[in-house]
Amino acid sequence: MAQLLVPDTSVVIDGRISARVKSGELKGKRIVVPEAVVAELEAQANHGRDTGLKGLEELRRLSEMAKTGKIELEYVGVRPDLDQIKLAGGGEIDAMIRDAALELGASFLTSDMVQFRVAEAMGLDVEYVRPQRDAIKPLSLEKYFTDDTLSIHLKEGAFPMAKRGKVGDFTLVKIGEKPMSERELRDLSREIFERAKLDPEGYVEMEKTGASVVQLGPMRIAIAKPPFSDGLEITAVRPVAKVDLESYRHAPELKERLRESQRGLLIAGPPGSGKSTFAAGVAEYLLKCNYVVKTLESPRDLQVPPEITQYGPLEGSMEASADILLLVRPDYTIYDEVRKTRDFKVFADMRLAGVGMIGVVHANKPIDALQRLLGRVDLGMIPQVVDTVVFIEKGEVTKVLDVEFTVKVPAGMVEADLARPVIVIKDFETHRAEYEMYTYGEEIVVMPVTKGSNSKKPSWKLASREIEKEISHHARGPVEVEMLTDSKAVVRVHSDDAARVIGKAGKNIEQIEKLLGLHIDVRASDEAVCRVPSVEENDLLAPRMEDTARHIIIWLGDCAGQAVEVYVGGDPIFTATVGRRGDIRIAKSSEMAKQILKRIKDGEKIEVRRALAET
Repeated sequence: MAQLLVPDTSVVIDGRISARVKSGELKGKRIVVPEAVVAELEAQANHGRDTGLKGLEELRRLSEMAKTGKIELEYVGVRPDLDQIKLAGGGEIDAMIRDAALELGASFLTSDMVQFRVAEAMGLDVEYVRPQRDAIKPLSLEKYFTDDTLSIHLKEGAFPMAKRGKVGDFTLVKIGEKPMSERELRDLSREIFERAKLDPEGYVEMEKTGASVVQLGPMRIAIAKPPFSDGLEITAVRPVAKVDLESYRHAPELKERLRESQRGLLIAGPPGSGKSTFAAGVAEYLLKCNYVVKTLESPRDLQVPPEITQYGPLEGSMEASADILLLVRPDYTIYDEVRKTRDFKVFADMRLAGVGMIGVVHANKPIDALQRLLGRVDLGMIPQVVDTVVFIEKGEVTKVLDVEFTVKVPAGMVEADLARPVIVIKDFETHRAEYEMYTYGEEIVVMPVTKGSNSKKPSWKLASREIEKEISHHARGPVEVEMLTDSKAVVRVHSDDAARVIGKAGKNIEQIEKLLGLHIDVRASDEAVCRVPSVEENDLLAPRMEDTARHIIIWLGDCAGQAVEVYVGGDPIFTATVGRRGDIRIAKSSEMAKQILKRIKDGEKIEVRRALAET
């Protein structure tokens, strides 16, 4: 080896130069470090990367050895500018280091295989040093885990906490005697990233400004820091149970269903209920049935055999991952965490392409899982996308739903000409219909199928709302609807509105009846008319309040255009001008509407008074 030796950044980070000096192999050699190496290490250290700190520590050791005469140490070359440092990943800094070795006629030392190949091709006297792998040590984080620990929650300034127990029955407990410091968490964070580089089963799943996700074997670690969070926080989660599909209720029937053909299945339940554990059991069973099984996950944390390949977002896109999967042609794909609209669309596209799909979704009730498809998948396509819903609570299968498509008269309606496409959701065990989904006017309806006949049918409420909506196009005052039968209703409007609602030769009401498929009897009524009170009566009006899906409506008869004040429990709430139909509408999403509804629920009365004229 020549007297001059030029190391590159990789071999400095590994600490191999000082190790060779200690062994006597490089005794008396002249070590020439390019300024490009120093700049790259400094940039890495400034970004909080441990590789930069390790490299700078190696340069410090070499400096100490030079002072004792063991080696000669020299820094040469020019410092790269900011743009060159940004292009380090493209080889700009590596080229500057090679050029320094070439100009000096020095030997070149590297632990980077690409750098070695390029230097060799350029004719440099180059030696490749295999990267040194430290022994993998247990993480400091692991001391907090016990056999029944699901997750660890660490935050600066707060006591360390852990969720412990069994699936569906976890308790948050304190696991430390003093709050965590920022330094402790920073050291722990650095250790986690170092482990991810050394561990064959470790990788950085996501890294953004203020947030990172690291996967270490079965453990998923989320690290948050300002500005994303108000302080440094580390959350580590790992599965506490691995359960075979045979252990669950309805296992034989579900196995037969999955085995007979590719299915569209949703596994639903609240957070921490054991959905992913069940999904892993399904994946293993399908593998045993000789199906090709893949997963789509972000992050990849399902505990499945190595024969099942786990895919994440390709270049940040699940759509791109799905395109690759369709080329791979799996029989089944487990899609963990179907949450956003694009996730549902990817799920639906793959299912309609003939791939068996099993999705994991958050839901508080079984029907909620299907309702999350509304607006994301065409109503008529839902049974082709999802034919089974499995609901998990506390690690147990508590409900299974069948999803079927038919053309029929919806439950609660009797007129044959009201038949339409209906999605029927049945209980898997009893085969009884529990819900129906269908279109009614412009709405998509999810209607419970009731068995009693003494109470008003749910469909009547829907029909009343549609009738009122259509009549209101012609009436200026309030509209009252009373359903008499499934196909007949009475509508009461102000006497001034009756003629407009009926129309010339009954044209308007005939069109409405034809649109809704109902017979409507229009009656004039002055009961809801608002008269202007005298000053002696304190200008008190008689409101009628209606609570719709989107609005609170205060009806005030023919008081259109008048300025009024609205009170609840005697307290003034707001002032408004009555609309042309004699109504005041308040969006239910507003804080004012929420306040009014809460106070009325508490027994307070709503009052409306004519606003005093300004003098």
